[in-house]
Amino acid sequence: MLVLTFAVGLIYPLAVTGIAQIVFPRQANGSLIVKDGIVVGSELIGQRFSSERYFHSRPSAAGSGYDAAASGGSNLGPTSKKLIDRVTSDVQAISVHRPGSLIPADLLTTSASGLDPHISPAAAEFQIARVAKARNISEKEIGKLVERSTHRRTLGLLGEPRVNVVMLNLELDKIPQ
Repeated sequence: MLVLTFAVGLIYPLAVTGIAQIVFPRQANGSLIVKDGIVVGSELIGQRFSSERYFHSRPSAAGSGYDAAASGGSNLGPTSKKLIDRVTSDVQAISVHRPGSLIPADLLTTSASGLDPHISPAAAEFQIARVAKARNISEKEIGKLVERSTHRRTLGLLGEPRVNVVMLNLELDKIPQ
């Protein structure tokens, strides 16, 4: 029991961590995003953006929002009044910018972890007009940025196309105004 505990509880984790630090150091340390020498986030964890000048992430049910220590979904079912009230409120807030338009589901629903940094290309495209207007930049230029920021399916068939909102917003800040 002691040998197995030592091997599996100490040696194995240290070996895996050491190999990861050598082979994939950036990923092993959380894929941190550094801007001007300051860590501003991680490519793996979403952030809340509320300014009209930025693309908004999908809602988060993790703690008070994107709290990695409280990762998890809300576990609210489709008949939950709390969920219905939140989605209704979100629909009203989002619809102000594109009245009568169909809102992509990922702008209204949370991910299972509550930490997902990605939205669908449709959710990003839905927000182009709002961001362009707030920044006084052409929708065409913002659309090109969204296109460049869209990650395709891995190996052409795994996963779905997606846009990392944190990375997209950092690229957005590089556009001169």
